Amino acid sequence: MALWIGLDIGGTKCAAVAARASDGRPEILDKRLFLTADYPRWQDMCAVLADAAAQMCAQLHDEPVGIGISCGGPLDSRRGLVLGPPNLPGWDEVPITEFFSARFGIPAYLQNDANACAVAEWKFGAGQGCTNMVFLTFGTGLGAGLILDGRLYCGANDMAGEVGHIRLCSDGPVGYGKVGSFEGFCSGGGIAQLAAVRLPAFLRQGGKTALRSDDLSAKTLAEYADTGDEFALSVYAEVGEKLGAGLSVLVDILNPERIVIGSIYARAGHLLHERMRRVLRREALARSLRVCEVVPAALGEQLGDYAALGVLACHTEERV
Repeated sequence: MALWIGLDIGGTKCAAVAARASDGRPEILDKRLFLTADYPRWQDMCAVLADAAAQMCAQLHDEPVGIGISCGGPLDSRRGLVLGPPNLPGWDEVPITEFFSARFGIPAYLQNDANACAVAEWKFGAGQGCTNMVFLTFGTGLGAGLILDGRLYCGANDMAGEVGHIRLCSDGPVGYGKVGSFEGFCSGGGIAQLAAVRLPAFLRQGGKTALRSDDLSAKTLAEYADTGDEFALSVYAEVGEKLGAGLSVLVDILNPERIVIGSIYARAGHLLHERMRRVLRREALARSLRVCEVVPAALGEQLGDYAALGVLACHTEERV
């Protein structure tokens, strides 16, 4: 079984993993994790990731056949360039696939993290068996990866799937630089903004909550909602409605078999599901909705690792 290397590059942490394919799914054998802030220059981070990959290969007594790289965009996947992601200062026009190909003498492939996560869930997780699937990140931000007619769809310049930029309301939390956007309502930062705006009015109307104004994160709100906190439940109800509105656009336009949602939905979907479904039934085309499931991502905390490996899996299949 061939040895694969996956590199997951993010604004908080970066990881290198070594894996072998087994029954169509990579088996992760080793992993090395690094804090991005410890290596502010892209050259230094890439060097430490390359050293880690080389050490893992040496310990496994094998040579890798390819490298898959998942990184936040914008980027140019065809030319293998990272183009200045906002959470990676200084990573401008970085020839990342060239760097790793030169170091190891093997092909390296790049894809943005939302697309890479879509491929991972499609091939190894909740999207297995689908021909048309949408993956939504629903974490710090809201991005999408699109699997259409059995292939990853990237668009003309790797910008396909930026659904967080869709405006759902003329007013509301800011996400992706736009007031009332899909990302504004359905992301960690957006949920915190929404709660901060709604809390004063809730208290003026005599509402009761144990939440404090200095801790209104999506995670804290979900924890309080699970205890029955009235305010936290009302925030998640509103987010669920906006999630349903955004999903109805995707259902009508793309007609997917499955929408897989990660991060916040995977952890707190039970707080969103009822309102989301209600809006979907009202807004989406009935025939399209009938064939579409909405499910949480299945790969959990290993999604980033499998995302990087999924990038390589796509290109390995294309060469066969």
